[in-house]
Amino acid sequence: MASSQEIRASNALINDATAPRVAVFVGGTSGIGKLTIRALVATGASVRIYLVGRPSAGERARAFIRELRAANPRAEVVWTEAEVALLGEVGRVCEAIRAAESRVDLLFLSAGYAPLGAARAETAERVEVAQSLEYYSRVLFALRLLPLLRAAAAPRVVSVLAGGLERRAAVDLDDLDLRRPGRFGGVRAQPQYAAMNTVALDKLAADNPGVTFVHSWPGWVDTGNVRRGSDPNSLWAWFVWLVLEPLIRLLAISDDESGQRHLFQSTSAAFGGRGVPWKGKPGINSLGQPADGLFLANYKCDCTPNVKVVSWLREKAAGKIWDHTQEVLRPYL
Repeated sequence: MASSQEIRASNALINDATAPRVAVFVGGTSGIGKLTIRALVATGASVRIYLVGRPSAGERARAFIRELRAANPRAEVVWTEAEVALLGEVGRVCEAIRAAESRVDLLFLSAGYAPLGAARAETAERVEVAQSLEYYSRVLFALRLLPLLRAAAAPRVVSVLAGGLERRAAVDLDDLDLRRPGRFGGVRAQPQYAAMNTVALDKLAADNPGVTFVHSWPGWVDTGNVRRGSDPNSLWAWFVWLVLEPLIRLLAISDDESGQRHLFQSTSAAFGGRGVPWKGKPGINSLGQPADGLFLANYKCDCTPNVKVVSWLREKAAGKIWDHTQEVLRPYL
């Protein structure tokens, strides 16, 4: 849909009038969230960013904030410490933001990791950690901040995981949390969480036509996150170190390019018509239409609606997934 030059030209148009004035980044202390924050701050626009990250990232976050302030003194970055795998913590953070702000223009969700080769691990709330980070906490952030998003002129929610890669056969509707013996693992978990993300965002887009939703597949980016989901003493960890990480470094797009592309997905009117003006071809949403709604965007910023699979998910799986999600989240809503 857009070349690298077109993406950078669009991002160059971001100013005080077109920037997301209040943005919430969950998972912005490293990886793609951090790269996107850096790109947003580099525009020079006056923005306020809530940087939400786990306590262990505090020192790294404070150093990053100093870097951002030096690059753009007009950017205000609010460090917000939270263990967002815990849904109760998500609720606390959202209440604090709701008490301080009258609107949120951008909610950017990128916390998480692929549990490749890892044993199942649950939080104190009895939710599998990777699923909480990549699905439940993301939906909860969106639901709790929807009143502030609706108050913005061009609100947007971006969830970075695997938009457009949904597969019908990968969805286990009888075991959505993969609790049955032998069911959990990266090969099954990642496609399951990706499909659940798309279903939830599709539902939220249908219920909130004034908010644009993007489920992004970032492609290969050398964030180091591939290490997080494996036991450091396992054979899988050795495979990651000897094979997977060198392959990622060889194939990955640059940090700067990834940041620019995700900033474009976060701001451009190419997705739904609201945002930084766009004269190119409009994006196609999950309904296969050049209109607002949910956009499945790949690492090139091309829309990949995956219409057949998403239509099946909408018709056959959405009700069960959404009911289950509401059951899990009900104590925290």
